[in-house]
Amino acid sequence: MKLVVMIPCLNEAKTLPLVFETMPKSIKGVDELEVLIIDDGSTDNTQEVARKLGVKHFLTHKVNRGLAVSFREGIKESLRLGADIIVITDGDNQYPQEKIPELIQPILDDRADVVIADRQTTTIEHFSLFKKFLQVFGTWVLNRVARTNVPDGTSGFRAYSRNAAMQLNLIAPYSFATETVIQSGNKGQRIDKIIIKTNPKTRESRVMKSSISHARKSGIVILRSVMMYEPYAIFITIGLFFLIVGFIPFIHYLYLVLTIKHPYGAHHLQSLIIGGVLLTASFIAFTLGLIADLIRVNRILIEEVLENQKKEMYKK
Repeated sequence: MKLVVMIPCLNEAKTLPLVFETMPKSIKGVDELEVLIIDDGSTDNTQEVARKLGVKHFLTHKVNRGLAVSFREGIKESLRLGADIIVITDGDNQYPQEKIPELIQPILDDRADVVIADRQTTTIEHFSLFKKFLQVFGTWVLNRVARTNVPDGTSGFRAYSRNAAMQLNLIAPYSFATETVIQSGNKGQRIDKIIIKTNPKTRESRVMKSSISHARKSGIVILRSVMMYEPYAIFITIGLFFLIVGFIPFIHYLYLVLTIKHPYGAHHLQSLIIGGVLLTASFIAFTLGLIADLIRVNRILIEEVLENQKKEMYKK
């Protein structure tokens, strides 16, 4: 059983030693433990510090490409290294690395495919009330969309089994935590949790520079994911709305025909035109829903091919 711990880094030379202070050297049930540093365009001596700490595996970006890209490429490299379990933690020592054995235990016990740490965001002191609200509300929306029961949807301290990692096909340039939960939920992966307490803050977040901006980006990821996995829900809702609203002018016109002698005024003609436009929009929405659903089926088939290719590519 091989465990690879991924650590995305951007100028983390000062905090990496803190991460390794609590990094377990061995774990019951794990035969090999490797650390993979994803250097996302660091301009300090992050890699030099990591090598002194015993790290042998690196992925290097010449420029900063973001956490989502680092996660996506780190998963691929971890699979190439032969990982049976992949853990992602942070280079700023936000997460308690001593909890890694507890984090991976549900996977070792075959009780889960994915384990996500619950930071108990409402208790984090340096989170503002507004940020706490966004975290709770955003996770609630995420769980409704993904049909999951994850208490902390944006937690970056998580573990994946080899098979679960192979099933991920991320496309968003940000909010990897949100997108992966939605994909795990739609692929029927078993998700478990552990409760942790985060370490004291060492620096400002480079991911969530603005709570509003982060919420907006996460919202885009959620909407895009719904469009990919349940497009008919979106388009049928839109189509039904236009259908119902579009019938109102016709019902009104029929009422006038039956109750008065001269229902052919210009005002009524405009109502019929508006109703016709709305019914046409409804038809277009239903048609787009049908096309989008066919694309969804095609995506499922393509993802199955990709998963088989990954299994062949990363064969141990």
